[in-house]
Amino acid sequence: MSTYLPTIKQLQYLVALHEHAHFGRAAESCFVSQSTLSAGIRELESLLGVTLVERSRRVVRFTPLGNAVVAKAHRLLREAEELSDLVQSAGQPLAGELRMSVIPTIAPFLLPKILPRLRKERPQLKLFLREETSADAIESLHHGRADCVLLALPFVTGEVDMESLGMDPLYVAFPKDDPRDPPAEVPPSLIDEGRLLLLEDGHCLKEHALAACNRPELRASATMIGTSLHTLVQMVDNGLGVTMLPQMAIDAGILHDTHVVARPLKSPNAAREIALVWRKNSPRSDEFRLLAEELRAG
Repeated sequence: MSTYLPTIKQLQYLVALHEHAHFGRAAESCFVSQSTLSAGIRELESLLGVTLVERSRRVVRFTPLGNAVVAKAHRLLREAEELSDLVQSAGQPLAGELRMSVIPTIAPFLLPKILPRLRKERPQLKLFLREETSADAIESLHHGRADCVLLALPFVTGEVDMESLGMDPLYVAFPKDDPRDPPAEVPPSLIDEGRLLLLEDGHCLKEHALAACNRPELRASATMIGTSLHTLVQMVDNGLGVTMLPQMAIDAGILHDTHVVARPLKSPNAAREIALVWRKNSPRSDEFRLLAEELRAG
C-alpha cells in the first residue's frame, strides 16, 4: 500500500479543474486562490508520479490518464459525500445542508410557493438550490454536486431512486385574437407547425411537448428559440406564434398582464411527470422521501 494517499481536497481541485477547464474558475468554485488550487494539483501529480494535466497559457488539457483519474475521483468524492450523509441522516430529518438542482421549467413556478413554508417549518434545513437543465442536473447528481434533483419525466436519469410529485398537464397557448379560435381542448392536428415556438435544445419540456403531439413534422418545423417560458409567452403575446406551457406555469400566473389564452392539449400523453430523484441506495433516502412529501403538499 502506498504510504501517501491523495487527499479529498486534492481530488476536489482536480475534478473542479476538469469541470471548468480553467484554473481561475475552478479555484473560485472551490473558494480558494488559483495558486492554492494549482499547487494542490501539482502535489497530487507529484504524489502519483504522473502528469494529469497539460498546462499552457490558453488551454487546460487533461491527459488520458488524467481523465481516468477524474472518473475515479468522482466516485471517491461521491462515496465521501455519502459517508457524511450517513452520519447526517442519523440526526434530525431535513436538517443541515441539502443541495438540490431544479430545472428552469419548474423552479420559478413551484419554488416560490414552497420555500417560505419550508423555511418556516424546517428552520434547520439549509437548502442550496441550483437551476440547471435536466442533463446538467443529472450529471451534477451522479458526480456528487447535487444531493437530489427536481425534474420532469420522462427523462433518462440513470440509476436513481425517485418519488413522483404528480402530473403536470400541457396547454397550448395562443394570442387571444387568434383567427382559428381553438376549441376547449386543442388536438395536435390544429397546431400549425410553422407557428410553433418551443424552448431551445437542452430543455426537456421541448421533448415532452413534441412527444405529446406525436407529429414528426413538428420536430422539423418548430422554431426552437425561447430561452425561458416567460420569453415564449412574450413572443406569443406579440403575435409571433403559439407555444406549449405546463399547467404549473399557468397556475403560477405566467399569463397575467398578457393577451395570451391557454387551453388543454388533447392528447393521451399531454402531461409531464414531476419527480424528485436521488442517487440509488443513498443513506438519505428516507429524508428525500420526506422532502418529496413536503413538495407535494405545496
